[in-house]
Formats: sequence, C-alpha cells, structure tokens
Amino acid sequence: MNDEPTQLFDRDLLRSRRLRARDSFAGADFLLRRAASDIAERLTATLRDFPLALDLGARSSVMTDELRGLDRIGTVITAAPDIRLLSEDITPAIVCDEELVPFAPQSLDLVISALSLHWVNDLPGTLVQVRRALKPDGLFIAAIPGGNTLTELRQSLLAADSELTGGAPPRVSPFADIRDLGALLQRAGFALPVVDLEPAAVRYDSMFALLRDLRAMGGTNALNGRDRKPMRRDILMRAAEIYAERFADSDGRIRATVEIIHLSGWAPHESQQKPLRPGSATARLADALGTTEIPAGEKPHGV
Repeated sequence: MNDEPTQLFDRDLLRSRRLRARDSFAGADFLLRRAASDIAERLTATLRDFPLALDLGARSSVMTDELRGLDRIGTVITAAPDIRLLSEDITPAIVCDEELVPFAPQSLDLVISALSLHWVNDLPGTLVQVRRALKPDGLFIAAIPGGNTLTELRQSLLAADSELTGGAPPRVSPFADIRDLGALLQRAGFALPVVDLEPAAVRYDSMFALLRDLRAMGGTNALNGRDRKPMRRDILMRAAEIYAERFADSDGRIRATVEIIHLSGWAPHESQQKPLRPGSATARLADALGTTEIPAGEKPHGV
C-alpha cells in the first residue's frame, strides 16, 4: 500500500509563479494584510509571552511585521520557500518549504502561517511537524482560504468548459473545508483546537480584473492535473459572460467570494484544561437550572 500523500499541487510551478509575481504582489496583498491583522489581533488577546516565533510560508514581510509589532513576541524567524521572495532587510530569514519544517522538536514558542498552507500537498504531515517543533504549551495559528473561496470563478469556468468542449478540466484550486480542519488539528496532536470562518466578498469590474489580481498574487492554477494547454479565448470570454450574468450586483460589478478560516491549537502541556471524566461531576444540572430531575425512562408528571 502506498502511503505517500497525493501530489495535488505542482510546488515547483507555484514557486516560479510567486517569483514572477514578486514585484506585483505588493499591489495585490490585501488578503494577506487582512489575515495578518486578524492573527495579530488574536495574539493580542492571548496573555502569553512567545520568545521565539516562526512566520511559516512567508511571501513578504507583512506577517513578520505584524508579529514584531507585538510586545509579547521576541525573535521572529521568517521562513520562505525561496529567499528571493523576501527583501534583504528581513532577518533572521531561512529557506523553508512548508512541507518540510526544519526545526528541532520543542524549539519554538509560536508558529504562524498566513494564507500559505492551502498549497501544501500533505497538510496533515505539515501540522504534525509544526506540533513537534513547538515547545509544550506553544501555540500554532494559521489562516487558510475556505472551501467556497472563488466559487463564482470556479462555476463560471466549469459552465463555459462544459458548454463549449463538453469537458471540465480543473482550473481553480480546491480549498479546505472547515469541518475537516478541526479534525486535522486533533489528529496532529494539538490540544484545545479552535477553528472559525470569516466570509467576505471582493468586488471587481469584470472577471478579467479578478484574474489580474490572481496573477499578481502568484495564485493562478498550480494543480498537477491542470490542462497544460493555454485556455482557449472563446472559453475565457464565455466564462466572463456567465460570471457577469450570474454573479453581478445591481451596479454591474461582479462578486468574488473569499472565506478565511482561522485555526489554532496548542502543543499539549499538563497545565492545560482537560475535559472531566464521565460521571465525575460534583453538581447536578437540575440544581443549576432550578428544576426537578426526572430519571431516565420516567415521564414528566401530567404526560
């Protein structure tokens, strides 16, 4: 039996597209800035000091700058899949693929990842590596695009392909389902896992403006199963028509759904809260509610 994870994404292609987009990314990093700000706000509410933190999967200094602006965080290591993605003034910085986290067990106090883990082929394996690299009671926080992200683009391209070719090649990367991520955190050994979703919508003049942003982000199709031929012009134009027909607001501008899933978990530690054993309660729920307890199998009076 082959236990190797499915290689859904072409990581080399993804890296080359990010490098090609490094000069344009600053003009299209609004989602990263929003995710970084949200992560920083969540850390502010955590009354803990984190002497050594890791910004995993960095595209720029956006997340690192947010972390360095927090009083409770000490040294921040910026880890990027290619050092050329970072400016020279970001130190300390290392080359680190998100699928191979090169840190000793129990060496980090905090690991952050902002909008990069959705490109990982083996997300469960990456989460296990992160948990092992954290010191006991260390914290992991990530932001990942959710399953309905770019659903309008996906539906429009699918409809155009089906109408003009009778096929449906994958043109938009899949995104994580919130129901799966909590289970993955638990499987990786994290304690007190928390997962929540923040929906948003970005509006554009046309589908072509959305595609320009995706190219500027280095976030276009990097699936191994993608169609290797350039998209036909008639398919592209028909998809834009379908997008405008189905997903335009009253002013004619189109909507692009974005879901950002925030997930967090702690490396286990004996000081953390643990669920009580069944039958160990010292107070009755009926007393707390000010009502009468009815034993199982009995009917309430008057029934």
